[in-house]
Amino acid sequence: MEVRSIGVCVKPDQPQLAEAIRALAKWASEHAIEVVLDPEAGRWAGAPGTPRHDLAARVDFVVVLGGDGTLLAVARAIGRRLLPILGVNLGALGFLAEIDLTELFPTLEAVLADRFRIEPRMRFEVSVDHDGSELGRYLALNDAVIAKTALSRMVDLETRADGFEVTTYHADGLIVATPTGSSAYSLSAGGPLLLPSFEAIVLTPICSHTLTQRPLVLSASCEITIRVQDARGGEVHLTVDGQVGRELAERDRVTVRRSEWPAQILVPKDRNRFQVMRTKLRWGAR
Repeated sequence: MEVRSIGVCVKPDQPQLAEAIRALAKWASEHAIEVVLDPEAGRWAGAPGTPRHDLAARVDFVVVLGGDGTLLAVARAIGRRLLPILGVNLGALGFLAEIDLTELFPTLEAVLADRFRIEPRMRFEVSVDHDGSELGRYLALNDAVIAKTALSRMVDLETRADGFEVTTYHADGLIVATPTGSSAYSLSAGGPLLLPSFEAIVLTPICSHTLTQRPLVLSASCEITIRVQDARGGEVHLTVDGQVGRELAERDRVTVRRSEWPAQILVPKDRNRFQVMRTKLRWGAR
C-alpha cells in the first residue's frame, strides 16, 4: 500500500497517549510520511490539529487510537469518503479496533508491506421525516435504534420492508443493525451474530411484549421504514451508532437503507474472523 500521509484520530481526554502520538510522528518522519493530527491528537502532541472531516480529505488512511466508539465517530466524520481506517484498541473489547497499542508499529510496517487488506463494512443511510418533510439524515456503521425513554412504557412501531408490512412491534424499542452492528447492542438484545462480510439487515426488538416477535434477518437490498404509531405517552428517540440522533414524535418515520459508501476497515490479510469471535466473545470458555 502506497502511503504518503496518515491521519491520527484519538479518543478524547487520554493524556497517556501523548507519548504514543509523538512516537508515531517520529516513525512517520523516518518513513517520509506526513502526519495529520485531529484536534485531540494535536492537543497532546503540542501541534496544530485538523478537524476530522478536513483531515479525511488529506490522508491515505486513518489510524484511530481508542475503542470501537472512537472508530464509529471517526467513520461518521469521514462521511462518504472511501478512506481506510486502522483501529487501535484502548477499550475493553474492540470488535472494530482490533489492534493493541503494543502492536502499533509492527502493524504500520505490515500495512506498508501490503500485508493488510481493506475489509468493506456495510453502512446504513438513515433518514427521518414527518409527513414528507425531512428532519434529519445520518450514516450508521453499527445500528439505528428507536427506543422509548420513559419508564414502564412501550412504543408501537409499524415496520415495513420495501413497502410490505412486516409487523407492528409492541416493545421497548427496535434495533436495526448492520452485520458489523450485530455484535453490539443487537447481540445483547438476543439478535443473531453475523460475519461482517455478510451483507444483511437485522431487526431486533427490545423486550418485545409479544414473545413471537423474534429477531429477523432481511436482505441488504431492503428499504426499512419504521413509523412511530403510538408513543404511549413516553418520549421516543432515534439513536445512531449510540452517539447521535434525535427525539421522535408520533407519525415520524425512520427510513433505513444500505449506503453506497461502506466503511473501509484495515485488517490483516490472514485475519480469521472465527478466531476473533472466539477471543472477543470467549466462545467455548468454561
